Parts: sequence; structure tokens; C-alpha cells
Amino acid sequence: MSQGNDLSYCLTALNQDSTLIAVVELSSKSWLVAGLVPGVARRPLKKLDADREALLRLLERWREQAVQAGKAIERVVVAFEAGRDGFWLARWLRRHGVEAHVIHAASVAVSREHRRAKTDRLDTELLMRAVLGWLRGERRHCQMCRIPDLEEEDGRRSGREREALTREQTRLGNRIKATLSWLGITGFSAKRRGARERLAALRTPDGLAVPPNTAAELRRDLERLDLIRQQIKEIERERQAHATQAPSAPPTAAMRLLQRLIGIGVETADTLSHEILMRELRDRRAVARYGGLTGAPDESGSKRREKGLARAGNARVRHTMIQLAWRWLQFQKDSALACWYRQRTETASALLRKKLIVALARKLLIALWRYVTIGQVPEGACLRPAA
Repeated sequence: MSQGNDLSYCLTALNQDSTLIAVVELSSKSWLVAGLVPGVARRPLKKLDADREALLRLLERWREQAVQAGKAIERVVVAFEAGRDGFWLARWLRRHGVEAHVIHAASVAVSREHRRAKTDRLDTELLMRAVLGWLRGERRHCQMCRIPDLEEEDGRRSGREREALTREQTRLGNRIKATLSWLGITGFSAKRRGARERLAALRTPDGLAVPPNTAAELRRDLERLDLIRQQIKEIERERQAHATQAPSAPPTAAMRLLQRLIGIGVETADTLSHEILMRELRDRRAVARYGGLTGAPDESGSKRREKGLARAGNARVRHTMIQLAWRWLQFQKDSALACWYRQRTETASALLRKKLIVALARKLLIALWRYVTIGQVPEGACLRPAA
């Protein structure tokens, strides 16, 4: 459901006499559902198998209990924490007329006065208290995730899969080097063509061939490495084909705009367009927060200090932007942002330069967001010719 519908839910005033509220503690095998039923003094708590139809039947039964108590139910609200299950349940509930919300797990306040007991029952009590405060309009009780549609979530899968495959490719390359190092063999590159053929010609410093078990292990690692490379190329071909077939789709259009900036390649443009620039963020502060590039101040009385990055946003965006900030200094030397960074780090230490690169990444992310949304080119930036 769109963000506009999420906003309409937020603006709906809470009438507890006509609102059935339920929170769900999800797990792979069972769900614990706690309810607040108008007209029913007790707070029901029910353990179900992980079954969406059973949850819907339970909500209908609680609705009937409220009607028997003389309360007409006009609104049914279900909330649960974000986790492994993602957003499929929220989308399914909304299609069946239930107002569903997904809570940022880290935004629920917990007691710090003693060692905290943790059970599913206690977790549902915390969630119910947080949801009730949020529904009353007290936004600091918790934060709700925006629920994306299935197409938006699917659009991010190829980029994330490629990222995972790239990490696996690096891990296998390091594993091959470590396997050869205990034999004293150096200079073998698994990235070069014919690596499997050259494996038989390797010799230890004593002139001996690679032992048979180690050679078999290396062959299997090289086969895995070849498979990963083929899969990465397949993902890139599919992405190029999709961009050709749907050139006017919003993510593809954003990617083309970003790639016109010198220093931004296909992978960076793909990550930024799918992970952040296609989201409906209200202002530059929201962009910086979602990118995980805002600070965590510590202020009390006369004490003022900065504890570093809050790291509360999207880690992929944060890593991508910090890498892009270093490249921006190399490829966009005459831009206003690069000049701003050089003026402040001309006589600075290496530690301060690392800290200020985060500030540059934050400013650059906001500039790219304005570039994609309203067409404002970053000041002084060089563009490639339009394709």
C-alpha cells in the first residue's frame, strides 16, 4: 500500500470503544497474539500456529465478542515487529481490510533499571503499550516502517544478490591464497584466465607438486569461483535487459540520471536508486537519517560532545556513500562539495579527514536526492553527454 494510505492511517483519531487492537509476536512455528477488545475487561492472549487464516479467524472472533458486549467495531489494527518475515503479512492483512503496521524493533523503549526478563508474553505487553501510544498520536512511543509493495521489494533483490556474490567471490579468492600460502606458493591469481589449468604446474619451494587432497580442494574452490562469476554476469545481463525494455521506469530513469555524473558507475547508481532515491522521503533530514549518516550527540548541561554516527539507517546506503565520497574527490575535483572538503582538511590530520568524509557523504547524498527528484545538478559537477 502506498505511503499516502499509511499517512491516512496515522491521522485517524483513536476511538478505543470502536477499535480492536492486536499485536503479534512472530516466530517461524507459532505466533503469540495479544488483543485489546472493546467491552472485554480481560486482555486476551492467544498462541496460534504460524497461519495467516487462523489469525484472521481470531480477529473475527474477538470482533464478535466486542459486539456481544455492545461495542460496534469500526477499525481493526494489527501490529508486529519488523523481522525475518518482512512485510508480506502486513500486505496480506491490508488486502483483507485490516489496518496493519510494522514496528521498527529498535524503536520500542525498554526498562533499564535492572536485568530485563524477556519472554514472548512480556514482548507483547511492550508492543501493545508502544502501539497504543502511537495510535494516540504520541509519535515517540515507537516508529512504524513504511510498507513497500511487492514490486518495490523485488526490485532490490538483484542488487543485493550481486553484493552477496561479490563478497563470496572475495572470500573464495582469499581462501585460495591462504591454502597455497601454507605450501609456500605465492603469485598465483585465481582471477586470471586458465587458473585451473595452471594449478597442475604449481610447485612448492622444494620443487614438489601440490599434494593431491589440497589440489582437489583448490579445484573445487576454483569451480565455485567460476560459477559465482557466471552468476554475477547473468545478473548484470538481466539488469541491462530490464533497463532496455523499461527505460522510463522510475528506478531506471534515476539510474540513468546518476550515471551521467562522472564518478558514479552502474553498481553505485543501482544501489542508490533502489535503496533510497525511490523512497518518498519528506526532506533532506529524512534523507540523511535513512542513509545512516547523521550523528549521535551527547548533551547534558554544559557538556557537549558527539558520539559518532548513529548508524540507524540503511547500512548499504551508508557504505556506498562513504565510498562514493572518496571517489567524488577524485573525479569531481572542481565541484563545490570537493572544494568545501579541501578547505576544511587542508591542514587537518588523517583522523579529521576521515571524520569529515562522512559529512561530505551526507551532503553528497542530499545533493543526489535533489538531483533525482527536482533535477538540480550538484554545484560545479561535471556531467557525461546524454545518451
